[in-house]
Amino acid sequence: MTRQDEILKERQEKIKKLRKKKAEPYAYSFSKKNNSAELQERFKELEPEEKTRDEAQIAGRIIAVRDIGGIIFAKLQDQQGKIQIVFQDRESPAKEIEFFKEYIDIGDFAGVRGKVFRTKRGELSILADKIELLSKSILPLPEKWHGLQDKEERYRKRYLDLIMNPQVKEVFVKREVILQAIREFMKKNDFIEVETPILQAVYGGANAKPFKTHCDAFDSDVYLSIAPELYLKRCLVGGFDRVYEITKKFRNEGVDREHNPEHMTIEWYQAYADYEDGMGLFSELMRLIAQRLFGKTNFEYQGNNIDLSKWKRIPLLDAIKEHLKIDLSKVKTDQEARKIAYKHGIDPANITKINLAEELLKLFRNKLIQPTFLTDYPIEMAPLTKSKRGDETKAEIFQPFVGGLELARAYSELNDPVIQEKNFKEQEKERKLGNKEAMPTDMDFVDALKYGMPPACGVGIGIERLVMLFTNQSSIRDVILFPFMKPQNSVQMNSDGYKNLKILKREKG
Repeated sequence: MTRQDEILKERQEKIKKLRKKKAEPYAYSFSKKNNSAELQERFKELEPEEKTRDEAQIAGRIIAVRDIGGIIFAKLQDQQGKIQIVFQDRESPAKEIEFFKEYIDIGDFAGVRGKVFRTKRGELSILADKIELLSKSILPLPEKWHGLQDKEERYRKRYLDLIMNPQVKEVFVKREVILQAIREFMKKNDFIEVETPILQAVYGGANAKPFKTHCDAFDSDVYLSIAPELYLKRCLVGGFDRVYEITKKFRNEGVDREHNPEHMTIEWYQAYADYEDGMGLFSELMRLIAQRLFGKTNFEYQGNNIDLSKWKRIPLLDAIKEHLKIDLSKVKTDQEARKIAYKHGIDPANITKINLAEELLKLFRNKLIQPTFLTDYPIEMAPLTKSKRGDETKAEIFQPFVGGLELARAYSELNDPVIQEKNFKEQEKERKLGNKEAMPTDMDFVDALKYGMPPACGVGIGIERLVMLFTNQSSIRDVILFPFMKPQNSVQMNSDGYKNLKILKREKG
């Protein structure tokens, strides 16, 4: 029997004893009146060994216990932080001390009531006069230093990661601050928050491979949204001037440090604006978030001091020429594009002269450390975008990069239905040539444009990329509570509750 098995058995025995005494080891509720951070702030002026008459009532998980005979020190952790709980002979009721010693283990949730004081060593504490077991932990927590080091295990068992690594929880607290700041910013700028479908009969709004599923009610295939763009533009057609949506998107593509198949974005559409206005609004939002988190516009990301008060601007083809010494204006055929791709270590199989620039950008975008807007992409890359004024070979696009992260994509939106329909047809040709990310034709969207859509700028921002930047994380999985993981070798059940056929065959040999 392993030590974990022994602990499991011991704790199950404690549950049986409690129930024999008519005590419930899994409580229904507890009147929590305080939290650790609030107490630490309220009593920050308390001197060592100073006692108060103030009673606190707090709840959380017991994460450490030290019994030195006559006095027990326990550490209680709640959402806001940690605080020390003290049981002392002749100060705490004997029955409460006895209950703690007999039934409380590290990992248990407990409710504690007692007077606030500061120890001789200066630690704010609660001298307990009452403890309640709220939830019995059967499995032991991992060892602090050795029990949860493997990153894959941390992602799969995020609940343990959050318990053992407080800095992980802080990332998600900051994520909430970022989302709140975004919503406040949008409200301040007169945008209305709307919702668009996740299940779509025709996907669109981006170049990406979708997830496909089936709707039994209509016996038809549907797709998980890869972008809300075409629906948000329909809102402009319907008379809204400024709309936005914070939503999940689903893209059936690779999983790496910057990509997760399910991720969150904000997309906004501003009528009567162009991509120049979009760059101004985006940079303003970035400065606001930095100010909210750091009180200033400069901060550190992966060893680099980022300054959001200054933005460089460079056309995409100029950036490719600068970093890779390639002049894409001279590439006229798909064959030439594939030769360049092969030379630079890119699989040429699905490369065309249209998507080559996008692939080459991946080779140097990690060098775009200080805030940079890449602009004016080749028009062929932008089926939903207006051409650049004065140069119809380019599109009015901007993409901001900070710390090597691609944060957003934005356009002066195309609102000419004839050109839009033509662009969709070009995308269909791309699909036939093997580009699985080319967009299908959405004729209802074309019809909507025929009723008239005002000129507009649309901006789509990856929320996880923002959180990575502002919390100094190098992997997208560190800013998603439950990132998508490769399924483990466990029994998989289909929708009828039966084992997956492949697993059954494997089990039968």
